[in-house]
Amino acid sequence: MKKVKIISAVWVILIISGRCIAQQDSIPPKNDSINSVLLHDYVRKIEEIEQLRKEDSIKKAELELQLNSLKTTDNLKKEALQQQLNELNEKETRRIAQKKAQIDSLRHTASGFPVIGFFDDTLFMVYSKLASLSAKDRAEIISRRVQKLPDNFLFRPDSLRIEVAENTLDIISTTGPVMSICESDALWEDTTMTGLAEARRKIIADAVMNYRQEIRITTILKEIALALLVIFLTGLLIYYIGKLARWGAVKVIRQENRLIKGIKIKNYTLFDSKREVRAFLTLITIVKWLIYLLVIYVMLPILFGIFPWTRNFAETLFDYILNPIKKIALGLWEYLPNLITIIIIVLIFRYVLMFVKFLRGEIEKENLQLPGFYPDWANPTYQIIRVLIFAFLIVVIFPYLPGSDSPVFQGVSVFLGFLFTFGSAGSLSNIVAGLVLTYMRLFVIGDRVKIGDVTGDVIEKSLLVTRVRTIKNEIISIPNSTVMNSHTINYSSDAPDKGLIIHSTVTIGYDVPWRKMHQVLIDAALRTELILKDPCPFVLQTSLDDFYVSYQINAYIREANKQALIYSDLHQNIQDVCNENGVEILSPHYRAARDGNMTTIPADYLPEDYQSPSFQVKINPEEEKK
Repeated sequence: MKKVKIISAVWVILIISGRCIAQQDSIPPKNDSINSVLLHDYVRKIEEIEQLRKEDSIKKAELELQLNSLKTTDNLKKEALQQQLNELNEKETRRIAQKKAQIDSLRHTASGFPVIGFFDDTLFMVYSKLASLSAKDRAEIISRRVQKLPDNFLFRPDSLRIEVAENTLDIISTTGPVMSICESDALWEDTTMTGLAEARRKIIADAVMNYRQEIRITTILKEIALALLVIFLTGLLIYYIGKLARWGAVKVIRQENRLIKGIKIKNYTLFDSKREVRAFLTLITIVKWLIYLLVIYVMLPILFGIFPWTRNFAETLFDYILNPIKKIALGLWEYLPNLITIIIIVLIFRYVLMFVKFLRGEIEKENLQLPGFYPDWANPTYQIIRVLIFAFLIVVIFPYLPGSDSPVFQGVSVFLGFLFTFGSAGSLSNIVAGLVLTYMRLFVIGDRVKIGDVTGDVIEKSLLVTRVRTIKNEIISIPNSTVMNSHTINYSSDAPDKGLIIHSTVTIGYDVPWRKMHQVLIDAALRTELILKDPCPFVLQTSLDDFYVSYQINAYIREANKQALIYSDLHQNIQDVCNENGVEILSPHYRAARDGNMTTIPADYLPEDYQSPSFQVKINPEEEKK
């Protein structure tokens, strides 16, 4: 008899485990189709827990049968059996806690399946399976049953009742079962089975009554009237917006050459009055159409929201704007700590750069002197340190930039680096050459130099080119790499201290004494402005040619940038002094006979009674007698 009772208890428990087939309808159950791997793992673990629960339930039934069959005098056995029952109850409590922990871990990641109402709206979500029905199957079955409830004209909210089954709570209407709620459903919603059943019953009843209210003729007529009112107000608003735009356009046209006079930047006319008026009119048109679109976009959700069948469209249209705004706001909020970190790093580097800039200014003003460091090195050194600081700043803040871990971001960075490296090879060589020239101190701005075949004053030094202004006022840009590969003559570097020697060569015939010629050239040099009298000019005889002697006058100057003017004045003075001293400059290829010819000295330097010599003729006396 005892064995029969145990077998009966086991059979009852097996029936309890499959009780929720009240939701099956007449269609066969479908295979599980969980929408995520996490939910699939959850189902597998819950099945294992359920299997243990079944085993514990069988054991618990056996213990209860044994406990009921004992006599009142078997206290020791009763205590032992009761202790075993208590252990099973504690195990059941731990099982529920473990099941809730599994659900809590999936609450924000796994998605359930919606129960669809009458206007394609979601009434609630189903997450857990029941017996052989998956969560998706349960949601579809419940949706069909709910949508059939309005067909019963006798339906009332109180016609939905909750009945207690073995391990579920069933919501039943007068036409049959609607849905069953099990323990997993309550754990998913973090409530009790009774509380969840009452909440689901209310949601279903309210949805049915709302559907009946919405499909009434009076309600539909009110909704149509309200929709027509919204359309009318929208049209009226668009009309007045257009009218306001036209009024603004007329006002703008009337202000031409009055308030609207054009935009000038110094002497450049960026916009004259007509172009500025056209720009304002275009702006008014753009703003008008943007407002049109905004009004229509706001009106459509309101219009769709009037009718229950189109309310989903309204939500979708609003989501097109709200979802991006939410994502942007959430992204900014999540990025805020990194943004604060970047701001702090930038501020630190900014003050470091300000300190380096302060040192540059002090060195340039020679308030701070460093041994072996020239003041003209301050600015290029500052530029190098500035580039290094910015490069280090980018390296430091790069991990905090949004998307820095993205492979696309990293790929674009590598690609840009590749383009910069190979596309700026020539520029990099000029930059390196510019740095070398700076620290070699070949010349400074304002120096008179000769670079290759170019002679002029240095007016600009940059990392890429050196610009020279020639004596003909021509601006020539020379790449720094070319400067490095050419020989450079600097006329100005030692001129202020030691002086620059200018020189010019004059060729005079052998009939002029050399001592006299030396003095003539020295007097001409001393007479020239900007030539120094100390050290005194000197003359070198550079060659003794066939028909003349080469005299080279050398003189010191400090104004190296005025060589052309000084040379011109020197040559003029050489001519004047030579003429004053009766020295004729007949070389290198000028020849003249003295008999009967005038001197080559200009008439201004000759006496007033000067007469050209006559020809000298000698007569042989014997020939004269004949």
